[in-house]
Amino acid sequence: MKQLMLGNAAVARGMYEAGCKVVSSYPGTPSTEITEEAVKFPEIYCEWAPNEKVAVEAAYGASLAGVRSACAMKHVGLNVAADPVFSISYIGVHGGMVICVADDPGMHSSQNEQDSRHYARAAKIPMLEPADSAEALSFTKLAFEISESFNTPVFLKLCTRIAHSQSVVETGERVERPVIPYVKDTHNVMTPANAKVRHPIVE
Repeated sequence: MKQLMLGNAAVARGMYEAGCKVVSSYPGTPSTEITEEAVKFPEIYCEWAPNEKVAVEAAYGASLAGVRSACAMKHVGLNVAADPVFSISYIGVHGGMVICVADDPGMHSSQNEQDSRHYARAAKIPMLEPADSAEALSFTKLAFEISESFNTPVFLKLCTRIAHSQSVVETGERVERPVIPYVKDTHNVMTPANAKVRHPIVE
């Protein structure tokens, strides 16, 4: 069905259609509505975290448990979340994990104008950048596929105009994903010995 949809709402719809089960976020304009819209789907467990670092860690815990998960924050929140983000890049994911980050060019509601694309390069994490609400939905679903195919979290980068503008999207049905069984693996602990093994894989 075609309908007019806010960019952030389209991301939430993409999470729903992709079979995402857990969303943990920290509110911050222009990303807040992603989680506010995701909570409307009873199939998705949503929570507000005390900060962005905890949001990433909670979503990653769900990924390790074998389900698709996501978190959302604004660009300056990615500074707070940087520590686990860089480590998760090395460890890899179990269930697909998408990190939604909304930049704020022009500083409509932010203290700086930093560009999250630099984090994607530095952390060696793929980043998708939708241009409208339709792409916001389809790129969210694609991000989960890339995440599981390449054993990595994936950034979904929005900006104020994409997050808060509306365009026509075509919605689909939810596809449930089986829970991936958890396997205990001490190589997930990023001691220097394990990190050195993972480094060429990340590259």
